[in-house]
Amino acid sequence: MARQAGHDFTWLLSSRFDAEWYQQIASRGYDAALPLAADGSIKPSNLAYFPLYPGLLVVVTALTPLSWPAAGVLVAWLASFATAWGLFAFGKQLRSRAVGIVLATLWGVVPHAIVQNMAYSESLLTALCAWSMYALLRRQWLLAGALCLLAAVGLAALVAIFRRQDGWRPWAAAVLAPLGYLGYLGFVGLRLGRIDGYFYLQRESWTVTFDWGADTVRSMTEVLTQPNRLAFYMVTALIVLSIALSVLVVMERYPLPVVVFTLVSVIFVLGTGGAYHGKGRYLMPVFTLLLPVATGLAAARRRTQVVVLVMLTLAAAWYGAYLTLDWTLSP
Repeated sequence: MARQAGHDFTWLLSSRFDAEWYQQIASRGYDAALPLAADGSIKPSNLAYFPLYPGLLVVVTALTPLSWPAAGVLVAWLASFATAWGLFAFGKQLRSRAVGIVLATLWGVVPHAIVQNMAYSESLLTALCAWSMYALLRRQWLLAGALCLLAAVGLAALVAIFRRQDGWRPWAAAVLAPLGYLGYLGFVGLRLGRIDGYFYLQRESWTVTFDWGADTVRSMTEVLTQPNRLAFYMVTALIVLSIALSVLVVMERYPLPVVVFTLVSVIFVLGTGGAYHGKGRYLMPVFTLLLPVATGLAAARRRTQVVVLVMLTLAAAWYGAYLTLDWTLSP
């Protein structure tokens, strides 16, 4: 389809939008200051992007003859495999082997699954989330802290501390969990010479700020009352679905780390203003939203499972082609 549309398939996966930003960081480093346009306004800065993914690109290109774009795709693919394995392990630990298999499969056929094959960081983030949650379920505190999920790890550790469980390990996890996030905020703050540097650049450079969902509600209203492109309707449907699934996660009384991770992640995605078209992709790492669906589907008859998963696969493939070939913004 890419060839018929006059596009280079490799370029579509490896060098568009966020992929280009990550490769710029890997090859040239971070901006020394916020870039300015000719009229004095602040242009988008690569300081908004966290360093793990571009750091892995540096490692891959140093150890292999791959180019930056090829290294970006390779890291994303490996991270996707790590995510699938982590989702299976998490689902099996939480419920059963069947739930683990279905959970991993469902994540692979979400509407924005094409991003799992692109030089983007979502697969890497989801892999860290999945394995961190798995470690929490097994009370492997040091591993969970090292994988670093601030909200879920921190609160779960706090509960364990108050219950006096597992000795010093929950304390260590609570200390380890936020270090990567806070460390990068400190790095950006020092580079820009202001303590709120990261949030300042998000607001001024990328027009992204946390407004408790006001911009999301305004954008949803526009989508539902005015003619729009398919991607905006899909994002709107995914937002509504994420809220419904969040309620189910709470009602089905999953373990505390699962509930906290789900709610905090959804609140941050929906509560942040700007880039409405990207919220479907931003929800992809919140794999716990798929748990109610995976649990129900795992208990269904085999033919029901096959029909549902095949249809979802075809739909995700078609929508992925649309996002890649027809949609002009970042997926």
